[in-house]
Amino acid sequence: MRASLTRRLSVTAAAALLAVAVPAAPAASAQPESDPGEPAGQTGSGPAPPPPEGKVKPKDNGQPDLPYTPKSQAVCAGELRFLQPASTIPWAQNVLQFDELNRFATGAGQTVAVIDTGVNPHEFLGNRLAGGGDYVERGGDGLRDCDGHGTEVAGIIAAKPKDDSIGFRGIAPDAKILSIRQSSDYYEYKPPNPNDRSDKAGSLTTLARAIVHAADRNVDVINMSVDTCRTADKPITPEERNLQQALRYAVEDRDVVVVASAGNIPSAKCPYQNSNDPKHPTYIVSPPWFSDYVLSVAAVNTGGTAAEFSMHGPWVSVAAPGTALISLNPGGGELLTDRSVNSQHQEGSIQGTSFAAPYVAGLAALIREAAEKAGNPLTAREVMDRIKRTASHPAGPGGRNSQIGYGMINPVGALTAKIPGQDGITGDEAIDLPYQVPPARERNWTPERVAVIGSAGGLGLLLLTLFIVHTVRRQRRDRPGPA
Repeated sequence: MRASLTRRLSVTAAAALLAVAVPAAPAASAQPESDPGEPAGQTGSGPAPPPPEGKVKPKDNGQPDLPYTPKSQAVCAGELRFLQPASTIPWAQNVLQFDELNRFATGAGQTVAVIDTGVNPHEFLGNRLAGGGDYVERGGDGLRDCDGHGTEVAGIIAAKPKDDSIGFRGIAPDAKILSIRQSSDYYEYKPPNPNDRSDKAGSLTTLARAIVHAADRNVDVINMSVDTCRTADKPITPEERNLQQALRYAVEDRDVVVVASAGNIPSAKCPYQNSNDPKHPTYIVSPPWFSDYVLSVAAVNTGGTAAEFSMHGPWVSVAAPGTALISLNPGGGELLTDRSVNSQHQEGSIQGTSFAAPYVAGLAALIREAAEKAGNPLTAREVMDRIKRTASHPAGPGGRNSQIGYGMINPVGALTAKIPGQDGITGDEAIDLPYQVPPARERNWTPERVAVIGSAGGLGLLLLTLFIVHTVRRQRRDRPGPA
């Protein structure tokens, strides 16, 4: 059944390659119909971009915002089980046509910043992994992952097994990973007053700092499989506005492609699925809410539809595989795993929008490499636009919806399609062509008149002949016979 599904999805993806050029896809509006200070639920897919006078670089001191400490009962995630043979090729790799990708790019020369729970050193990342900073523990370098989450995310992006008998590999196996630890369920802040609630490590403040820090390290792509969710009945907060500024700085000032997970349900603050009304969402998720600067990624299941846990939203850009996945084992040992540990420290399968986002981040690295090799480097916005235009669009207005955005990514299509406005192809332009009514054509009615007159004359002669014959026959019947 799975093999049949994989073939069907692969054919669908390959069919997109037959087009020589991909037309422009209508962009999802990120502009609100109300002032940014009004309740978030009254806006469209995100708040208005910062005004010119507000486009400042957020501050980054490279340090946690609070003194976090390890939880007393916590033990860092160790080796996880791997319930499949090492030769197993994940369905996601078949659907996304990994076998074809290396013909065009491998991610060489590209650096992807993974802002997450840290990344543990791993044989399949080798010397392509570097520490980029730690916003959880002072003095850390980002290369300690207690949660296991960041290591699995990094593996989906750039794992490169040396043994060809191993089925799993990353989408951009030659890319470099810069790990920045920004959050952890295994660390907490204990306030001085024991009656106050403890907070786990990670906040919008440190996320904004980590984005600025990564951008200043000259990375090509940022992957953030971290997000926060809240109800949409409150105005934008100072912390959210600061995060928006950091995203703008990364994209517009530093030319970095920014990718984020769309969010999962249920969560503590967002227990239910979001409204599909783009003007009145029930919940908002950050960073995806700032859709002017972020490619937010929904999760698709093995059936090719949106996973039930994937948060809907008008800001969703595209979708990628997010269930039944394989990645690096954060504890080493067997090297691979198909298990992960959630925030309650319970083991389960690898699934979530967190693991869909790195497929898109890796694809962005491939696109940037291929464009540079072709002598036609693309800006961050051009890369993001290319990924959306070449996705397998769902039925709906503008070829998108709130569940999967512009649809499942098509990596080979994104690497090969000709995009108007890119690749030396002139973009579509409006042309003033006033409509002119053609002159009236005088019709010659003579043939019709002759035909009508001739037909009428013939009909008259026929009727006259029938009348004469009828009259003669009647006179013969009325003539008296012999006496």
